[in-house]
Amino acid sequence: MSADLDLSPPEVPEPTFLESVLRYGLFLGAIFQLICILAIIFPTSKGHEHEETESSDGKTTEQMKKAKGPTPPVRQKPKKESKKKR
Repeated sequence: MSADLDLSPPEVPEPTFLESVLRYGLFLGAIFQLICILAIIFPTSKGHEHEETESSDGKTTEQMKKAKGPTPPVRQKPKKESKKKR
């Protein structure tokens, strides 16, 4: 009975070069994604800090837009019919 059981680990072939490249590429991709997610969660932009100091000077962004003057209205051309009437 004990002769029938084979408890040795199964033979696993050595990974090929392409399998190794794929494995390390996946690790690098995962690390890159984590860095991107952390960049979204913890933004560190000097431009963002610069905007906050401008708004604290007493002018809000709405007042700055109004000071520039009215913007000309955007004209929309009438759509031409693409199909010919037969």
